[in-house]
Amino acid sequence: MKTVFILCDTVNRRMLEMYGNQDTAITPNLSRLAKQGVVFDNHWCGSAPCMPARKDLMTGRMDFLEKPWGAMEPFNQTLQDILAKEVNVHSMMFSDHSHYLIPGGENYLKGFTAWEVFRGQEGDPWCVKPDKTGMRPECPPPGYKGVYSESEQANRDRLKTECDYPSVKSMYHASEWLEENHEADNFFLWVETFDPHEPYDVPKHYLDMYEKDYRGADYTHPDYQPNIFTQEETEHLRNCHKALLTMTDRHIGDILTVLDKHDMWKDTMVIFTTDHGFHLGEHGLMAKNYMAPYNEVFHIPLIVCHPGIKPGRCKAVTQNIDIMPTLMEYYGVPENVLQYPIHGKSILPLLRNEMKAVREGAIFGYYGKQVGYTDGKYTYFRAAKNETNRPLCLYTAVPSILRQYLGANDAVYTVDYENIEMGRSLSWLDYPVYCFPADIIHFSNASQEFSKRSPFNAENLLFHIKEDYLQQNQLQDKELEEKLIAKLRACMIAHDSPREQFERLGI
Repeated sequence: MKTVFILCDTVNRRMLEMYGNQDTAITPNLSRLAKQGVVFDNHWCGSAPCMPARKDLMTGRMDFLEKPWGAMEPFNQTLQDILAKEVNVHSMMFSDHSHYLIPGGENYLKGFTAWEVFRGQEGDPWCVKPDKTGMRPECPPPGYKGVYSESEQANRDRLKTECDYPSVKSMYHASEWLEENHEADNFFLWVETFDPHEPYDVPKHYLDMYEKDYRGADYTHPDYQPNIFTQEETEHLRNCHKALLTMTDRHIGDILTVLDKHDMWKDTMVIFTTDHGFHLGEHGLMAKNYMAPYNEVFHIPLIVCHPGIKPGRCKAVTQNIDIMPTLMEYYGVPENVLQYPIHGKSILPLLRNEMKAVREGAIFGYYGKQVGYTDGKYTYFRAAKNETNRPLCLYTAVPSILRQYLGANDAVYTVDYENIEMGRSLSWLDYPVYCFPADIIHFSNASQEFSKRSPFNAENLLFHIKEDYLQQNQLQDKELEEKLIAKLRACMIAHDSPREQFERLGI
C-alpha cells in the first residue's frame, strides 16, 4: 500500500478549473489529477487556520472548540504514528512550512519516520541580519501597504532563480524521493508546500501569464483587515495569487510525472487538498481569521485517486478530519487501536459507492469566534451571545499558541498563574490538561485574538449556498434558523465540545 498526500497551503477553491468557476488560475496538472480521481464538491475545513487544520488532518479530531493555534498534544494519536506502530508504514514528510519549527508547532513531526523542512518562507526568521545597533528595526518602504517584515525581505532577497523557492525545493525533493523509492511498499509520502500562501513571491514569467499592463506598486502580502487596496491593486493581488498557484501546479507536475513513469497509479492512493482558503476582496475583506467563516476560507478542494476506483465526483459532505480514518482503513488499521474517539469518517465507502453520505452536516470555525454549520445546502454561523465572548476556556497539555508560550509574562502574565487550573477538564479525555480562562490570555496575533466578540463576528448569519454561493444575501427565516441551531448543537455534542461553548453561543 502506498500513498502520496499533497497539501498546498491556502488554495482558493474558486480558482480551480475543476470546480467550474470562471476566474481560474492556470493549473493543468491539478486539472489532470482531477480527471484521474474523484473530485469532492462538498469538502470543508474544520479548524482554521494553518496548524489547527493540520491537527485536524493528522488526528481526525476537531480542535477549534478546545484551543486556538497550538502544539500537538501528548495524548493525540497522529496518522503517521499509528501507521508506523500498527502496520509498519514508512512515512516521509517534505515541507517548507516553517510553523513546524516555532512555538505553537511542537510535536507535529512526531511519528514521521523521516522529515525535512526547507527554510525561508514568509517571515521565517532564518537569515535576517542585524544592523549597527543590534536587532534590525522593521522599516517598510514609504507608502507600503500590507504586511512587511525585515525577515520576510531577507528571505525574498535570496530568491535568485526558481530553484531557490522553498516550495519548489519541497516538491523537487519529494519527486526525487518518489523516484528513488517507487519500488518500495508500505509508505506514506506527505508532500507539503506553503505556497500559494502569501507573500506572493513568484518569478515574473508566471505573473506575466496574468497581467501585462499593471503600473501600480508591487504589493505581495495583503494584511489581515478589511480591504485597503484599490480595485487595480486588488486585481494585482489576485493575479499574484494565481501566478503562485500556477508555479505550485508546475511542480506538482514533477510528482505526477514520477507516478506516470512507473505506473504507480495502480497501487498508490494520491490525495490533493489544502488547509483553508483566503479572501482577496470578497465581502470587502482581505486574508482570513478575523471574519465570519465564509466559503472563501472553509469550503476547500479535495481530489482522491484510489487504485481501482473510477474517476468522478462526490456530492457528500466531507471534512478534513476524514483523511485520517480514510487512510487507516486503506492500510488496514483497525479502529480499536484508537485510545480516544475521533470525529472523522472514512470516505472509502463513498469512493466505492457503498454509501451516499458519511455525515449529515459539518461544523467549522476559528477558536473563540462564530461556529459554522453546513448541511451542503445552507451555512449557518452562530455568534457569541454577548460582547464579552464568555465563558471561554483554552485546554492544553502543551501551553503554547502561535509564537507565544502561556507563561513567563508572554501570553499569560505571572500574576495570573493562580487562575490556571490543572486536571481532567474534558469529558472525552482522562489525560490531565491545563484549563486557561480566556480572560488571562494575551494573544499577540490580532487577527486570531479572542479577548471579546469582534464586530466581524457579532451576527448570526444564514445563507442558502445553493442559490447564493457568494453569501451576499442573508436569509431571515426563524423556523429554518431554529432547525439549523438544533443541528449545530447536535454536531457540537458529537464533536465533544466543552460545555461553556454552548453557553457562549447561547444554545
